[in-house]
Amino acid sequence: PGNDEKAALWSAYRERRPTRVPVQLRTNPRILIQDPNVNTEGFTFQQVDEDPHAYVMMYLQYLRYCREVLHRTMDAPVGPPDAWPVYLWVYNVFEAAYFGAPVTFSEDQLPDTEPLLTDDDRKEEIFDVDIEHPLENPFIAGKLAFWKEMEAICRDLTFEGKPVNLLPWALCGTDGPVTVACNLRGSEFLLDLVAEPGYAERLMAFIIRAAILRRNAFAGCWGERLTLPNGMADDSSAMLSTEMYTEQVLPHHRAFFEAGPRDVERGMHMCGDATRHFPTIVRELGVTSFDTGFPVDHGALRRELGPDVEIQGGPEIALLHDCLLY
Repeated sequence: PGNDEKAALWSAYRERRPTRVPVQLRTNPRILIQDPNVNTEGFTFQQVDEDPHAYVMMYLQYLRYCREVLHRTMDAPVGPPDAWPVYLWVYNVFEAAYFGAPVTFSEDQLPDTEPLLTDDDRKEEIFDVDIEHPLENPFIAGKLAFWKEMEAICRDLTFEGKPVNLLPWALCGTDGPVTVACNLRGSEFLLDLVAEPGYAERLMAFIIRAAILRRNAFAGCWGERLTLPNGMADDSSAMLSTEMYTEQVLPHHRAFFEAGPRDVERGMHMCGDATRHFPTIVRELGVTSFDTGFPVDHGALRRELGPDVEIQGGPEIALLHDCLLY
C-alpha cells in the first residue's frame, strides 16, 4: 500500500471503523547496531552512548533503514520525511542508572546495569538517593548535557537532502516498580515480596514516587514541546500471581496513573505471559490499551476484555525472521 492508503487505514482505525488490522513493527536502534549487514559504519552501543556525533549519524541511518526497508512491510510512511526526527534513546537501563546502578557494555549486547542492593546490610541505602530534584540527578544531567551537544550538531545538519529535527528528550514513563526493584535488588526482591513485604512496599513506593517526580520535572522543562503520556510497563509482574499482583503491586501502578494527565488514555506494556492480570488492570486502573510484547491468544483476550480495549501484539519475532529468511 502507498502512503495515502496507509494514512487512510490509520484514520479508519482511530475512528473505530477499521478496514483491516494495521501492521506495526516496534523497533529501536539496536536493529541497526546489531546487524552487520545494515551497520556498515560499525557503530557500537558504547560508542554511540559516549559520542554525540556518532549517535546522531547512527540514528539517522537507523531512520533511513526504517523508511526505506522496514516500512515497506508495515503501515508506516515510506520515503524520506519532511524532517528526520532524531530522538535520544537510552534503552531500559535508565531507571536503575537513575538510582546509581552502573551501566555496563558487553560486546554485541544491549547496555545493561548491575544490581545495587544485593547486600542485605546495605539495602536501605537506596532511600538516600535524592529523587526530589530529578533534573539534577547525575544520570539525567549527563544525558541532558549529551542532548545539548546533539542539538548543536543537528542545528544546521541535513541528511538525504532533508533537515534534522532533534526531539525533546524526556523520561516520562517507568519500567514498573517490580521490574525496577528486580533491576536494583536482583531476584532477592521476589523473596522480599514474601519474606519482607514491608521493605518491598517501601522500595516500590520509592521507585514510583521517583517516576512521578521525574515525569513532572520533564513536563516543566519542555512545556508545550512535550506531549505528556500516561503509560507504564512492568514486565516482571508476569512472575507474580494475580492475587499477589493485586494486593502488593496494583496500588503502586494506580499511584502512577492517577498522578498523570487526566485527559490521556492509559496504556500498559507487559512482556511475558501476563494476560491473567489484564482484566484486573482494566477494571481497577482504567487501562484501555495493552502492548503485550509477547505472543498471546488474541481471540480469548478480546473475548475477556471486550471491544473497548486495544490489544497490540503479534507473533513471535522468530516466526517473522524465519519467513524473511526462507
